[in-house]
Amino acid sequence: MTQEHSNKSGFETRAIHAGYEPDPMTGAVIPPIYATSTYKQDGVGGMRGGYEYSRSANPTRTALEGAIAALEEGERGFAFASGLAAEDTLVRALCRPGDHVVIPDDAYGGTYRLFDKVEKVWGLEHSPAPVSDVEAVRAAIRPGRTKLVWVETPTNPLLNIGDIEALASVAHDAGALLVVDNTFASPYLQQPIPLGADLVVHSTTKYCGGHSDVVGGALVVRDLDVAERIAFHQNSMGAVPGPFDAFLTHRGLKTLGVRMDRHCDNAERVVEFLAAHPRVEQVIYPGLEEHPGHAVAARQMKRFGGIVSFRVTGGERQALDVCAKAEVFTLGESLGGVESLIEHPGRMTHASVAGTDLEVPADLIRLSVGIETADDLIADLDRALG
Repeated sequence: MTQEHSNKSGFETRAIHAGYEPDPMTGAVIPPIYATSTYKQDGVGGMRGGYEYSRSANPTRTALEGAIAALEEGERGFAFASGLAAEDTLVRALCRPGDHVVIPDDAYGGTYRLFDKVEKVWGLEHSPAPVSDVEAVRAAIRPGRTKLVWVETPTNPLLNIGDIEALASVAHDAGALLVVDNTFASPYLQQPIPLGADLVVHSTTKYCGGHSDVVGGALVVRDLDVAERIAFHQNSMGAVPGPFDAFLTHRGLKTLGVRMDRHCDNAERVVEFLAAHPRVEQVIYPGLEEHPGHAVAARQMKRFGGIVSFRVTGGERQALDVCAKAEVFTLGESLGGVESLIEHPGRMTHASVAGTDLEVPADLIRLSVGIETADDLIADLDRALG
């Protein structure tokens, strides 16, 4: 299936077929795991199919990159060893010391750490701004210096929503590129590039892989000139996945649509339960009409996702108690797998922003709602809340 034809097909069809044709020699319908570091050349410089060394390219990785590009409706996809490796490569490819980036004021802790502790030392400056406030993002831009406007939507863990079309306009007016971290939504629920984004970043560890058995990252690019810069740095920096990791991630993409529908179904049931519970102070979910970003999310997302955050009445002590008592919900970091996870962001995924303007509430709990039986998930939360 070619890129041109795959983008005209339905999402589920692209998820299964894009990026790979059955092997011409064996007819294998699933991309083989090419566990090789080097390739025989037909004479000096005579590469077969563009392959010479697996840091530069590997057929298993090529299949994954083609598939995720098709799902995001971009020109080219790139796979990495982790989401943070993808982010670091993007920044080094497109920014220089002295440049400036706007980041979310409730960014994922690892992203904040990357900008504040790694890229800052390199000479890159950053300013936080709420992604839900277009004018605040505009005000955070430094004319002539801001190269990237970086947004998550929904954000992690407060599930704020950014208007991708409006933010793209603001970024482009300033001569900057819009980067959208689409990890929480996945390509099934939201496709930022058709809405005006220039690059999409994923931690494919999450919904794209979907089974909590592989770590990876990806970038998808709108413009081929930008893609060439990313490709150069991907090869030069070398933070690429091995063929088995690429195989697992690609396998996960094939069932993304059906999994996301179940994640959303279960999350909606959980939200309904939590909203009526006397020990829950606030439920944060874009699918709720009272959520400030609900209208924008309804416009740019297919559904509202499998992540639910909520605040409890008893403060941090009760939040920690709920996390400890849950049984079907496994206490753990990460998200997007078939199993349900519960975590305390303030002490776990977002500990790196403690004491900063990005600090998250101490009474906040984040759920990654899996695809188990919804009644079991609700009963587990009911027990944990006491």
